[in-house]
Amino acid sequence: MMNSDELLEERLGYKFKNPALLERALTHSSAIPELRAGRGEANVSPQEQDNEQLEFLGDAVLDMLASEYLLETFCDWSEGHLSKSRARVVNARALEMAARRLELGGHLRLGRGEEKTGGREKPALLADAFEAVVAALYLDGGLTAARQMLRRVLFDHAIEERGEDIAAADRKSALQEFLQGRGQPPAEYRLSGQSGPDHRRTFRVEVWANGMCMASGEGSTKKEAEQQAARAALHRLEQTVTGS
Repeated sequence: MMNSDELLEERLGYKFKNPALLERALTHSSAIPELRAGRGEANVSPQEQDNEQLEFLGDAVLDMLASEYLLETFCDWSEGHLSKSRARVVNARALEMAARRLELGGHLRLGRGEEKTGGREKPALLADAFEAVVAALYLDGGLTAARQMLRRVLFDHAIEERGEDIAAADRKSALQEFLQGRGQPPAEYRLSGQSGPDHRRTFRVEVWANGMCMASGEGSTKKEAEQQAARAALHRLEQTVTGS
């Protein structure tokens, strides 16, 4: 019969050489006073430190490995496109969901007050704990251990669940980058029409630059229509540049 930490290691796909690192990653600051009181010591032992410093390190490891993953997966993207997509992959909601896949909530060490207020289910607390676990993996097994877990638990899910959003990214920003790179003024978006009942409204937006309408797009929201217009304008501009 496996104990609690062994079950988590199984979900992580990694066996810790130094189990104290995993224990620390799961220790919320609210637990420290009670752990200290229980030991009757003035100083907290290495096993009784909270996970805040590990969160800091885990955030940096996440950014680096997410950047690596996106570069490998979308090697033709611009720096701006990659940056926006990385922000989507490692945002707080994505980290919370990854923590839930690992069932981290059930393994956290919390103080009584945090326990009573539902700390095991708090999104911010789960996201922070996930960052700390990433750092623990990195410190114990290097980038390889962290990379393997993140691809399976976070990155692949982000592409599968939000692939269209990530692949499309922000086409308005991409269009602005295109125009600015050629010394042209920024694009302007104009609502040109809308139709349908209130609960199924369709918006039509035109994108203008240099006094010309470059393209138009439709969507169920103005933002979606603007993105579609920007996508169409980019396609047209890219064809002009390549001469196709």
